[in-house]
Amino acid sequence: MERWNWFCWSQGIVPCANNFEPEPPFFLPSPMPEWPQGGEFAKGTICIGELEVLQITKFECIWNCLSPKEKGKGAVFYKPLLIPDGFFSLGHYCQRCDQPLHGSLLVVRENAQSQQLTGLPALAKPLDYELLWSSDDLQEDYDCGCGYFWLPIPPEGYQELGMLVTSKRNKPSIEEVRCVRVDLTDSSEAHELMIDMEAIFPHLPCQVWKTRPSSRGMSETGIPVGTFCCNTDSSSLDILSAHCLKNLDSSLRGMPNLEQIHALIQHYGPTLMFHPKEDYFPSSVSWFFKNGATLYKKDVKAGEIIDARGSNLPEGGQNDGEYWIDLPDDGDNFVKKGNIETAKLYTHVKPALGGTFTDIAMWIFCPFNGPATIKVGVANFPLSKVGRHIGDWEHYTLRISNFNGELWSIYFSQHSGGEWVDASGLEFIGGNKAIVYSSKSGHASFPHPGNYLQGSEKLGIGVRNDAARSKFFIDSSTRYEIVAAEYLGDVVEEPFWLRYMREWGPTIKYSSRSEIDRILNFLPFNIRNTVENIFNSLPVELYGEEGPTGPKEKNNWVGDERW
Repeated sequence: MERWNWFCWSQGIVPCANNFEPEPPFFLPSPMPEWPQGGEFAKGTICIGELEVLQITKFECIWNCLSPKEKGKGAVFYKPLLIPDGFFSLGHYCQRCDQPLHGSLLVVRENAQSQQLTGLPALAKPLDYELLWSSDDLQEDYDCGCGYFWLPIPPEGYQELGMLVTSKRNKPSIEEVRCVRVDLTDSSEAHELMIDMEAIFPHLPCQVWKTRPSSRGMSETGIPVGTFCCNTDSSSLDILSAHCLKNLDSSLRGMPNLEQIHALIQHYGPTLMFHPKEDYFPSSVSWFFKNGATLYKKDVKAGEIIDARGSNLPEGGQNDGEYWIDLPDDGDNFVKKGNIETAKLYTHVKPALGGTFTDIAMWIFCPFNGPATIKVGVANFPLSKVGRHIGDWEHYTLRISNFNGELWSIYFSQHSGGEWVDASGLEFIGGNKAIVYSSKSGHASFPHPGNYLQGSEKLGIGVRNDAARSKFFIDSSTRYEIVAAEYLGDVVEEPFWLRYMREWGPTIKYSSRSEIDRILNFLPFNIRNTVENIFNSLPVELYGEEGPTGPKEKNNWVGDERW
């Protein structure tokens, strides 16, 4: 225990008073480099109008709540440490106790150089605190081991942005946090349950949630503070204290310039790993065009060969079914196989979370998406049609902190959905470069090798997504092309093909029922209905052959990835 406490103190983490040993903090495998100079990227603080914000990653453990039934399940509550003079906390931090400590809280100070929009200062002390929840319900005098959740009561015209936790009944000092003027805040929503106290304290219901801005995307201004909110009525969905900061500085001065973007990609660019039995590899867009990709127009029989840059593709508009791309009959099989030697990651750089983070979305193009394999228990059924289509755009997204340039998480796109994975949950290869595993035939992205089922993992029924290491990979830290960064103005010239908003493959209608029926007829009668219901719940695009639209037509081009 003494060694553990020494480690905690050495990292700026004060251990819990009850000798609970939380997971150690996470650090990237290698030190970050000195980023190229210019602007205010990675300078430590970011101006958001009347406020400056700073990211705190050093914490003191205040209280933990562990499940007596499930080992390792529970949550830990922290307060920020080493807050510089002039900055103020907005609340405390919470995370699950079975994960390495990797989180942050924003602290704020008033920007002396900014003109006030009203006669009120940007920050104010709370008037008092309301005890929202406690694990002892104030019925007995517990010396330690109990948690108390305090909600700051803001002055009129101000908003609290977080809650405080103590391990004793004494109210926190009103000097400990600040409330923010209402016009400098934005609405938030609960999005990830940290702990449900009712499972531990049956008569004391309370759900603790992480929050995120209600509106997210590259043009949205909401900034998550890192605090938590809670709900003390298990029958109600009303969440208390769900607010965040708002960036009123339209210049986005914390975003990286072009030189800094290149440095970030070269330092963090993942290795995109393909399955050892992959049949349909990626290629560059120009290779696809040079090898016979043809543009077709509705009601016109003959197609038009697309030039290598895509300059004769129709630009703008929307996916109205008037145009599509197809492969010539004589080159069909050859082009479908792709050409990994020419493949590169097409990169879109955009602001995230009010400009406090940078999202680097890296898109890969495959000329063909192969057919699916269905898994039912221990049986596998390779299909010949279901799941296949010409043209396949997939991506993953790096989320970088603009406070210091640290890789914070990666989004793995998976067919019609995807998942954010914290940096602590990534597999690294060579310094701070993660591995992104591309699934066999379908090219969905995953953080680790394995067999991922699109369907029911519990029942072992669904579409297989097999991911594994192999000799087939692309180093995206060197093989990339920046194709868009709208916030930089005209610094990045978009390629012609990026402005093509129609489908990258034809629509072919066929009956997929025969393949599905073949599987169902093979199964015992008593599980047939269950399997059929799971098949019916899968995305409809699996059951028809329709080319996808390009990156710019996707909702996440301007919006946020699905959290």
